[in-house]
Amino acid sequence: MKTDRVIVLCILCLAAIYWFAIGQIREPLVGDPIGPRAIPKLLAIGLVISALLLWVETISKKKSRESSAKIEPGSAQEAGSRPVVIAAIVGGTLVYFFLFSWLGYALATAAYLFVLMSLFNPAKTTANALTALGFSLGSYLAFTRLFGAQLPAGLLPF
Repeated sequence: MKTDRVIVLCILCLAAIYWFAIGQIREPLVGDPIGPRAIPKLLAIGLVISALLLWVETISKKKSRESSAKIEPGSAQEAGSRPVVIAAIVGGTLVYFFLFSWLGYALATAAYLFVLMSLFNPAKTTANALTALGFSLGSYLAFTRLFGAQLPAGLLPF
C-alpha cells in the first residue's frame, strides 16, 4: 500500500528529527551515569524499528495480496488505508503536543488514546475509555514515581 510507505517515511523523518532534538539535551557534569538522553534515544530507536517492521509487513502483504481474503469493512486495516484518517491522526497528534503542557501528561494522553482507540475500535467505548485511562495514569505513575521523571501534571492536583 502506498499509505504504508508514506507512514514509514514519516516515522523515519520523525525519528531523525527526534534524534536531533535529543542532541540538544544538556547533560549535567555530575549525576546519573546513564544521563538524560538514554530513554529518549531508546524511543528513537524504537521508532526506527517500528518503521522497519511496518515496511517488512508492507512487503509481505504485497506478496500475499493476490491470495488474501477480503478486508472487512470498518476494520483497522481498511481505516489505515484512507488518507483522511491518516491526516486526522497526524492532526490529532499535533493537538496532543499543543495540549500536553496545559492538560498534563495523564489527561492529554488519556484523551489522545481514547480518540485513536475509538477510531480503530468504535464499538467498544467502555473498553477504550478504561484502557486509555489505565494506561495514561499507570504510565504517569511509573515515570514519576518509579523512574523519577518530571512530567507535567497539568490540571490534575498530583
